Amino acid sequence: MTLRVGEVVIDCAEHGAVVDFWQAALDYERQEVNEQYVGLAPRDREPGRPPILFQKVPEPKIVKNRVHLDFRSESMADEVVRLTGLGATVIAERSLGSLTWTVMADPEGNEFCVS
Repeated sequence: MTLRVGEVVIDCAEHGAVVDFWQAALDYERQEVNEQYVGLAPRDREPGRPPILFQKVPEPKIVKNRVHLDFRSESMADEVVRLTGLGATVIAERSLGSLTWTVMADPEGNEFCVS
């Protein structure tokens, strides 16, 4: 099979706060593309760290994302505090059996999960 993820694309109203948030959260390098797109790429080629492309769109986010990113961490509580300090908000805490995670949103409301 030759199909691979090239990058993850996230829509945004403005590049500013959302790109700054994800750059700090992931420690990625910023890549200016053009007025519509700004990219973030990992400093290394470590598996599980795909590039992210932020696409400026005219319409606002209205409902829950149909696709979102899930992140694993050594300490969910510490990461939630760190990400909140960078501008994320906590939406909910969830669990299913022994699995627990926190649903969060970036500065423009795009959801992601941390476990």
